[in-house]
Amino acid sequence: MNTLLLDRTAWDLVLDASGNIAMATDPYAIAQDVASAVRLFLGELYYDTTKGIPYFQQILGQLPPLAIVKAQVVAAALTVPEVTSAQCIVISFDDRIITGQVIVTDTNSRTQTVSF
Repeated sequence: MNTLLLDRTAWDLVLDASGNIAMATDPYAIAQDVASAVRLFLGELYYDTTKGIPYFQQILGQLPPLAIVKAQVVAAALTVPEVTSAQCIVISFDDRIITGQVIVTDTNSRTQTVSF
C-alpha cells in the first residue's frame, strides 16, 4: 500500500528529491495511516463525515471511562485496510490532551507501535 508521505512535525505533504509529492510505502505507510486515523475527528473528513473518532462529542472535556477511549482508538486503527489487530495503550489522559500508543499488526504479521 502506498500513501502520501507526511512531514512528522507539520503533518503536511513532503516533496521528494525531484520535486514531486513524496510517497510512503509499507510498512511506514501503514503506521502513518493508523496515525492519521487516530488523529481524525468525527466529521472532519469532508467527503465522509461518518469517519473519525468522536473527540468533541464523547471524549475531550467529557472524561469518559478509559475503556471507551481505547475502544475508539482501536476501532479507528482497524479502519486501515492492512491492519488485522490493534491494541491501545493510553499514557496520559486529561481534560484536553490524550497521548498514547497503538500497537498494530498488519496482514504480513509485522507489528508496529504508533504514537499519538
